[in-house]
Amino acid sequence: MTKPLLIIGNKNYSSWSLRGWLALTMAGIDFDEKIIPLFESDHADTMARETPAGKVPVLIDGDATIWESLAIAEYAAELNPDAGLWPADAGLRAEARSISCEMISGFTGLRNQFHMNCRRRIEGITPSEAAAADITRIQHIWRDCRNKYSDNEAGEAGEAGEAGGDFLFGAFSIADVMYAPVVFRFENYFIDVDPICRAYMTAILSLPAIQAWKAAAEAEPWVIEEEEL
Repeated sequence: MTKPLLIIGNKNYSSWSLRGWLALTMAGIDFDEKIIPLFESDHADTMARETPAGKVPVLIDGDATIWESLAIAEYAAELNPDAGLWPADAGLRAEARSISCEMISGFTGLRNQFHMNCRRRIEGITPSEAAAADITRIQHIWRDCRNKYSDNEAGEAGEAGEAGGDFLFGAFSIADVMYAPVVFRFENYFIDVDPICRAYMTAILSLPAIQAWKAAAEAEPWVIEEEEL
């Protein structure tokens, strides 16, 4: 049986590719991957040929073609419901979807100033007004979720968390998939965060899947100068 194929961009730079890849990996789905290096000389032609929307990531599974990271994550959750990529509780699931969609549609100030770059750490950049507002909002989301749903410092589960754990809704979920690239940004640009958010970042960065992605990103040969600040 042919495995699903995930088409992604450079692991060092492509935050959306990370989201699709991480969702499939955390769902325990066996898949092949194909990298289309971003901004190469034939990049536009390759993207038009390989992807229906001209963007990555794209998942091809038999006759199904799924593009856009959240759609891929939803598909992964349906392929393996036992992975629990969404909270089982309807209220928590709705909240997890809400903050996932907020990530997709917002935070352009942060994205525009602090580009995804897994292998480089840069100090001393002052956030713009827009980026600072995004950083404040993201920390509020993380802090609110962890206070309500995750294990606290005493090792006790949050008031409504499922299965305990160190993530936004206790157990790892698609909400964590959506915010994982932000963790890389905060870490690599030395963004100042409070202890609750730092604990969350540590939980994400400690995931074997995240460590594997980072190692692959560091080993890539491609350098995109406009992404290097």
